[in-house]
Amino acid sequence: MQQSPSRWLVHTPMTDPASLAALVGGLPGEITALSQVVQGLIVHCAWLEQYSDSGAFGIVSRTTLPVKERLAALVKRDGRELESRMPTQREVGTCRDFALMMCAFLRAKGTAARLRCGFASYLGEGWEDHWICEYWNSREARWCLSDAQLDEVVKAACSVTFDTSNVPRNMFLTAGEAWLRCRVGNDDPNRYGQGSIRGIWFMSVNVVRDAFAVNNRETSAWDRWREAPSELRTVSQQELTMFDKLSCNPEEAFRELMPPWLGGGAVIELA
Repeated sequence: MQQSPSRWLVHTPMTDPASLAALVGGLPGEITALSQVVQGLIVHCAWLEQYSDSGAFGIVSRTTLPVKERLAALVKRDGRELESRMPTQREVGTCRDFALMMCAFLRAKGTAARLRCGFASYLGEGWEDHWICEYWNSREARWCLSDAQLDEVVKAACSVTFDTSNVPRNMFLTAGEAWLRCRVGNDDPNRYGQGSIRGIWFMSVNVVRDAFAVNNRETSAWDRWREAPSELRTVSQQELTMFDKLSCNPEEAFRELMPPWLGGGAVIELA
C-alpha cells in the first residue's frame, strides 16, 4: 500500500537548511527553476574539466554533506545569496549532493520529495550508479523524477534530450526496480554498476541504500562499499531472498544492520 506523500515533506538532518531557511524560502517554487538554482550552486567532481581547469576548483571530495553546510560554505565564500556562481565558485559534489539540495529546496517550498538511489541509462554505456530526486506531483497525483545534475554542459555531453525535471521512468531505474528486472531474467546484472564495479553484489548495495533514502536516511554505512574486500563481494541465496523483499517494499521500515564487510552479521531484516 502506497504511503502518504506527506511523510516526505519534513526535513531530515541532511536536507534541513537550518539558519539559511529564509534564503531558501525566497527561491522560486517551479521545478525547472529550482533545478537551475541547484545547478548554479554545485558542480560535479567527475565533470570539472568540462567547465574549467580542474585545479581551479576547491576541495574535491565524494563525501555527501548536509545541505546546511553546502549553503553556508557558499554564502561564506562570497557573501552572496543563493544565486548562480561561476563553476569554479560553486561547491564541488556528486550526484547525491545535487539530489539532496533539490530535495531540500522542494521540501522547503511545500513539495514532498525524497532521494532515490538507482541506475541511469543516459550517463554512459549500460546502467550507471546514480542518485536523483523524486518529488510528488500533486496535480497528477504521482511521483516524478528530477535530475538537477543535468545542466546544459552535461546534457550536451550525454546527448540528453528529455525533460530533466520529469525524467522518463525507462531512463532511470531505482535500485529495486533494476534488481527485480535482473532477478526475473529480463536484464544482465553486469550492465549495472559504477565504473568497472558491476554485477549483482553492487546492485544489492544500491538496493539497501535506496531503502535507506526512501526511509529518510540519505546516507548510511553502506556508502562505504569500496571498503569491501573482493571475497565479500558476493550475495548468498539467503541474501538474494532478503534483497528481493526489500526491492519490492523499499518504503517499509527495516532493522538496520552493518554491512558484512564492516563486521555485520545477517545483511538486512524487514521490520
